[in-house]
Formats: sequence, C-alpha cells, structure tokens
Amino acid sequence: MVTLTLRPLTTVDWPLWRDLRLAALTDAPDAFKAGLTDWRHGGEARWRDRLRLPGAHRIAALLDEDPVGLVGGLPGSPDGVRELRSLWVAPRARGRGVADRLIEEVERWALATGGTTLRLAVLPGNAAALALYRRHGFAPLTEPGEPAEPAELLAGGVTRELLLAKPLR
Repeated sequence: MVTLTLRPLTTVDWPLWRDLRLAALTDAPDAFKAGLTDWRHGGEARWRDRLRLPGAHRIAALLDEDPVGLVGGLPGSPDGVRELRSLWVAPRARGRGVADRLIEEVERWALATGGTTLRLAVLPGNAAALALYRRHGFAPLTEPGEPAEPAELLAGGVTRELLLAKPLR
C-alpha cells in the first residue's frame, strides 16, 4: 500500500523545494507564468527566501517518501483572501488523488489563518487544471489576471491568466 504524506516546508527544506519546483517547470512549462530559465540559476539564498515568505504555507507531497508534488498557500489581503499557487503533481503520481489532497491542505491552512476566500490564477489553455479547480468548487472571476510583461506573451500567445475563486466556510 502506498502512503501519501504532505510535508510542510521550512527554509531547511530548500533543496526539496528547489528540486520539485524545477521538476514542475521542466514537466509543465506551459502551466506556469514563471519559466525554467527564471529559476534554473537560483542559488541557495533565493530558494530559502521563497520559503521565508511571512505567512506562506509551502507543502511537498510524498508517495512512500518519493517527492511527487508541491503547492503553495500565500497570504493575500487583510480582507480574508488567500492564494493557492504553483500546484504540480509529477506524471508518475497523477490520478492518485495527490492534487486533491494538496488543494484540501491549502484550503485547511486558509481557513485556519482566517481566510474567507481562496483565489488562484491559471493559464486559459490548461484544461486539466481548470477541470480540477472547478471540481473543487472554484469559479472564474470576471476580472482579468495579471498581464504578461509587455515584451512577452504567456504560453500560446495568452496575455492574461484566468482568476478563479472559492468561498471558504
């Protein structure tokens, strides 16, 4: 029987965070606004800084101690908005409920920190992610996501991410 463990990450876990993030950017370059070239040369201090962000909740998923996924929960605004960021599951672990558990963990954290709404951004062409988020109760917002830098387009010529949100109980 395979055991799924969700492990909160601290600054001492920076090598695990780095390895999972680089694997995500390599496996699914069109799923993230940041690209592999943005992170490939990040030194230890840069990786640790990501894990030092005040109020953030970074999680690694492990199947029998094999790192297979990651997600981040970020404090949004003082009015109770929290953000789900950088969800990724390795191909070898897909279809096993890992993404569901990672989303549920961020929801748990958001509620525990006074969150009333959980938001996320997804690239419009990422049909699998959109289906997953809709299954978890996220709905598209009418406002557009952050624009791409003027000189760059996101994957497929997209200029803005889609924003989705879910009210928390």
